[in-house]
Amino acid sequence: MHKSNDSATLTLRGTTVPRLGLGTYEIVGAACTRAVQHALDIGYRHIDTAQAYGNEAAVGKGLASSQVPRQEIFLTTKVWISNFAPGRLRQATEESLRQLGTEYIDLLLLHWPQPSEPLAGTLHMMTRLREEGKIHQLGVSNFPPGLLRQAIELAPLFCNQVEYHPYLAQEKLLAMARAHNLLFTAYAPLANGRVLKDPVLAKIARAHSKSVGQVVLRWLLDQEQVAVIPKAASAANRVSNFEIFDFSLSEGEHQQIASLERGLRIYDPSWAPDWAAWDE
Repeated sequence: MHKSNDSATLTLRGTTVPRLGLGTYEIVGAACTRAVQHALDIGYRHIDTAQAYGNEAAVGKGLASSQVPRQEIFLTTKVWISNFAPGRLRQATEESLRQLGTEYIDLLLLHWPQPSEPLAGTLHMMTRLREEGKIHQLGVSNFPPGLLRQAIELAPLFCNQVEYHPYLAQEKLLAMARAHNLLFTAYAPLANGRVLKDPVLAKIARAHSKSVGQVVLRWLLDQEQVAVIPKAASAANRVSNFEIFDFSLSEGEHQQIASLERGLRIYDPSWAPDWAAWDE
C-alpha cells in the first residue's frame, strides 16, 4: 500500500538528501546563476548539474552569491562519457570542483554508460576521489538494470539517476534501489511538459487545487527512496515546484497516475545503452 511521505529529506547511509532539487539542464550563463541563487533563497537545498551542461561555473556563482552555507547544500554533478578513463576522470572532477567553486561534490555520477571504457577502473577512481574527500558519494545515471547490477558489484554506489515520470515506469530500477539502499533520482519528471495536458492528471489536480506539475512531483516523492530534480527556468515554476508538501494523494489517485505508463522514453541519444538488452 502507498503511504504519503511528507518528509522533505531522506537519509541513506548517514547522508541526508533533500528530496526536491533544482535541475539545471539547458539553463546557462547569468540565467543559471540567478536560478540557483533564487532556488536557494526560497528553500531548495539540492542542486543538480553536469559537465555536459556547460554551466558548472554559473552554478558555482549562484552558490557563492547565496547566503546558504555550503554544508547545507546537496550538490550533484556528472562526469561526461569522454572523461571515464581514470586519469581523465580525476582531471575532469578537479576541473568541476574549480568551476563550481567548492572543495567537495556531494554526489558525482557517471552521466551515461560507456562500454568502451572498463567500468571497474572508472569506479575505482571515483572511489579513490571519495576516500580523498573530493566527493562524498558516487553513483551512476541512465544505467539500466543489468549495467546497474555490474556497477553495484564494483563500487559503493549511492545513487542511480534516470528518466522517470508517469509515462515511463521504472519498476525494476526502483526495486533495485530499495534492495541495495540506493538513492533513486528522477529527472525529466514532467516528461518535458508532455504530462501537463493529461486529462487524468488535470482532474486530480483540480480536486486538490494544484497544478498538474505539482501533482506529479507529489506522486514521485510519495515513493520510497525517490528524489526528484525538475528543471525550472522561471522563478514562478521554481516556487510552484516547491509548494508540494502541503497536500496528499489518495491510494486511488496514485494508482490512476501509475496506470498512465506508456513506455515513453524521451532521452534516448545515440550513445544510450541498448535498454532492452540490459533490462534484466
